[in-house]
Amino acid sequence: MLRYGNARDLCLGLEVVTADGQIWSGLRGLRKDNTGYALRELFIGSEGTLGIITAAVLKLYPLPAARVVAFSALNNLEEAVSFLDSAMRRLGSSLTGFELMSAETLGLVIKHFPEARNPLETRAPWYVLSEVSDLASGENALRALEEILSEAVENGTVADAVIAQSYTQSEALWALREDASEAQGMEGKTIKHDISLPISRIPQFVAAASALFHDRFPGNRLVVFGHLGDGNLHFNVSPPIGEDHASFMGRQDAINQAVHDLVASCDGSISAEHGLGVLRKAEARRYKSSIEWELMRAVKNALDPKGLMNPDKIFA
Repeated sequence: MLRYGNARDLCLGLEVVTADGQIWSGLRGLRKDNTGYALRELFIGSEGTLGIITAAVLKLYPLPAARVVAFSALNNLEEAVSFLDSAMRRLGSSLTGFELMSAETLGLVIKHFPEARNPLETRAPWYVLSEVSDLASGENALRALEEILSEAVENGTVADAVIAQSYTQSEALWALREDASEAQGMEGKTIKHDISLPISRIPQFVAAASALFHDRFPGNRLVVFGHLGDGNLHFNVSPPIGEDHASFMGRQDAINQAVHDLVASCDGSISAEHGLGVLRKAEARRYKSSIEWELMRAVKNALDPKGLMNPDKIFA
């Protein structure tokens, strides 16, 4: 969720078993502690290659009194970014969700989930699901979302929009976004990319990637969705209709490099939230500078000199 951040943002402390069997207890849960190296940050996202996390202190937020959800149609990604910028300036931390999905993605959800439908009469290349939460009342959240949507429709940023009028309708709108990955899986083999980009450069990236696929990989279907509010895209590729899976997967390395080269050119990351594991470790070396890689290697060697912790992940 946009308001609450990712696991790194929510973690205040850790307990870790190190490679030599010692236990580091860093469960103080302090928001501020500048007494040395940020050991907590080293272990978060290290995929178990530096130690085993056995306990954590997490930051909690009050449960909102109400959540109001809207589904909007937009003609291009520039308008989606403009809508996000306006919503964040007007709504601040009450904007708890801002999810993007392409028309291709929505089409797959509707195809594979019989209960799914497009709630809008307007058909558009892109759709945004936005959510506003309020600690006081649903009326405040509804009023805030109505105001920002009215303004966006009036100035042409949003082509059409609908606001859920009940909990059931809100859940149905969220399902359109949350079922996207499963719907693509039902379609067959998928080449997936979990990437992050500066939000302002997302339109540039998608335009360049679309042109690249048109020229180099014609017929492949781009299935794009993700968390626009924090710059995280699931930039996935499905095969041309009717192509056998073996032929499609034979292009995986070429497609991965083409997409990730574009990500790097836009100052993005090839792994936003899913980690490197085995699949991406060679690619990570390709896109990191020598000094960055050697610093990571030095940390690994210092904390796990025998290579016992989750071997073959991140490093070969």
